[in-house]
Amino acid sequence: MSIKIFTFYTSPTPNGKKVSMYLEELEAVDGSKVDYEVRKIDMSKNEQKEDWFIRINPNGKIPALVDHPRVDFHYDTENKLSFNPVNRLKDYSEAPQWIFFAHGGVGPMPGQGYGDETMRLYSVIELRLTDRDYLADPDRGQNSIADANVFPWILAHKFIGIESVDEFANFKKWIDRVHERAAVKAGLEIPA
Repeated sequence: MSIKIFTFYTSPTPNGKKVSMYLEELEAVDGSKVDYEVRKIDMSKNEQKEDWFIRINPNGKIPALVDHPRVDFHYDTENKLSFNPVNRLKDYSEAPQWIFFAHGGVGPMPGQGYGDETMRLYSVIELRLTDRDYLADPDRGQNSIADANVFPWILAHKFIGIESVDEFANFKKWIDRVHERAAVKAGLEIPA
C-alpha cells in the first residue's frame, strides 16, 4: 500500500466541499502530484475538537490538509486553476478578491439567515458573470480557485430558504456550468 501525498480531513459542508472540489480539479491537471486520502471528521461527535485533530489544526475546524512530503506547496504548476503573478498580475489579484468576497459575504450571510443580503450578493455575482463564464480572468473567464471557493456556498441556497435563483440568468448558467465539471462532481461526493 502506497502512502498518499495528502491526508484531507473534512466533513460534508461547503467549506469542506470547496477544498475537495479544488483537489479534484488539481488532480485532473496535475495527476499523481495531488494524490490524497480522505479522512471524514464526525462533527456530531465533536471529533474536530479532539486533541489529535487540534494538533493538526489548532482552530479545531474542518477542512484540514496535511502535506506529508512538504516539498512544494504550489501544485498547479501550469496555472490551470490559478494565475501567474508575473505575467498575469491583474488576474492573479482578481482571484483572491473573489475568494475574499466569498469569505466575507457569500459564506457567512446565508449561514446567518440574511436572505435579502444573500440575494444582493447573488446579484453581485450575476453582474460579474455578464458575458462571462467564470469569475476571474479577462474575456469570458477561466475556471479557477475563485469559482471553487464560491460554488459550494451557492449550493446551499434552498437550505436557507431561497427556492430559486432563476431571476439571475448568468448566475444560474454559471452554477450549471461549474456543476457539470467532472472534478466538481467528484469533489462534491467527498467525503463519501
